[in-house]
Amino acid sequence: MRQIVLDTETTGLEPAQGHRIIEIGCVEIEQRRLTGRHYHQYINPQRDIDEAAQEVHGISSTFLADKPVFAQIVDEFLTFVKGAELLIHNAAFDIGFLDAELAKLGSQYGQMSDYCTVSDTLQMARRKHPGQRNSLDALCKRYDVDNSQRELHGALLDAEILADVYLAMSGGQTDLSLGTDEVEVAEEQGPQRYQPIVRDALRFKLVKALPEEIEAHQQLLARIHKSSGQRCIWLLAEEQGMGQERSA
Repeated sequence: MRQIVLDTETTGLEPAQGHRIIEIGCVEIEQRRLTGRHYHQYINPQRDIDEAAQEVHGISSTFLADKPVFAQIVDEFLTFVKGAELLIHNAAFDIGFLDAELAKLGSQYGQMSDYCTVSDTLQMARRKHPGQRNSLDALCKRYDVDNSQRELHGALLDAEILADVYLAMSGGQTDLSLGTDEVEVAEEQGPQRYQPIVRDALRFKLVKALPEEIEAHQQLLARIHKSSGQRCIWLLAEEQGMGQERSA
């Protein structure tokens, strides 16, 4: 499965009020592995940026003055995301802006749903952690994801961080390593954040339980067995195993 973690920065909060996208950042995941491929583009919105928005992302109109407008980058962007599942934190916000940008270019571009499926990682987090804070910063803390470089919001940096959070939040093993061939390609493209795990160097230490720990464990199982009406599954499994040994 090909997934694209996506984030945008904008001139303000409401596309209905004429606000525009000024930055798009995308990170690619395939089979729960970061591939090293990404899409990143600053965009000239051809309008002023709200002061409150600039305080969040730190991007100025002066910086964007020589950047391409959305119409100049739309085909490259859609080619990158086409056919993928988009993973977006608070997807309604980003998709609302992207659909508004496509609408400005004419009906031939349709909507983002014509190119991709969309999954909202904020809704995923709320289902997994009801009643808790589920902002990207809160999830970074919960899943021990390094966001120390996130002094200001940035679309590509936030997409990279969200990719780490999604892999941790969506289950079990998180594989951040690249395959050998992918590493060689990535090195040609410049330094990457993720390096392969050298498994040959791993050493595992076997720690055996102390006699007093074994005794405490058996006492706990006995209490569970008594309170459950002689239905402690661990003791029953042990008894079944001993019976099989005797019959053999």
